[in-house]
Amino acid sequence: MKNVDELINKTEPGWTLVSEWISSAKNKVEILTCDSAKAKDALYKTQITTRSPMGAIIYSTGGLLIDNGWIRILGSGNSKLDRTLPDWNKGKTFNEYGEAPSFLLIADDAVGGFFAINGGELGKDLGKVYYLSPDNLNWKPLELTYTEFLLFCFNHDLNKYYEGLRWKNWQEDVSTLDGNKVYNFYPFLWTKEGKNIDKNSRKQIPVEEQYSFNIDMIKQLENN
Repeated sequence: MKNVDELINKTEPGWTLVSEWISSAKNKVEILTCDSAKAKDALYKTQITTRSPMGAIIYSTGGLLIDNGWIRILGSGNSKLDRTLPDWNKGKTFNEYGEAPSFLLIADDAVGGFFAINGGELGKDLGKVYYLSPDNLNWKPLELTYTEFLLFCFNHDLNKYYEGLRWKNWQEDVSTLDGNKVYNFYPFLWTKEGKNIDKNSRKQIPVEEQYSFNIDMIKQLENN
């Protein structure tokens, strides 16, 4: 694995470009502060340079909260989003730091959807972003690179993208939601009975619990 100093690009830092995108974003973007030691540790574990947008976000932020916290883009952790990108992936998409992941979890949302970069397990389009939607439990190809995914989060009409997955007054609930929690719904969103989100009961649960549940359910549905 490369030394962390080899990963820090001081001549062409990617954060300059990312911060420009954020400044002109149509959607609300909150930049979470980070601890420099934790940022270096997360960068080292991810083995990506700060010239890249992903490396820049890991090294320069604790993460990004999009649209009042609806989407959480992982960085190096913050009290509002107490997960680093590499630590969140360890044991899920790779076993040891430095390994090439089968896919890499990069972000998630308030309703238990997960965004990941394909490392080979999700399809033939290596490096493209997929979305594990809570209303069908399928990995959907978004045909976006990581950079394009950032621009999607910053500028896309998220009300349109999440049509059917946002309930009345969701802004009030999500704006105070801990970044390590998601809303879990019953009936489940992928069932016929759970398609009207305003009628479903909802509760906050740890994002770890929701992710494990989703993966287990996918395996069960595949075996049926």
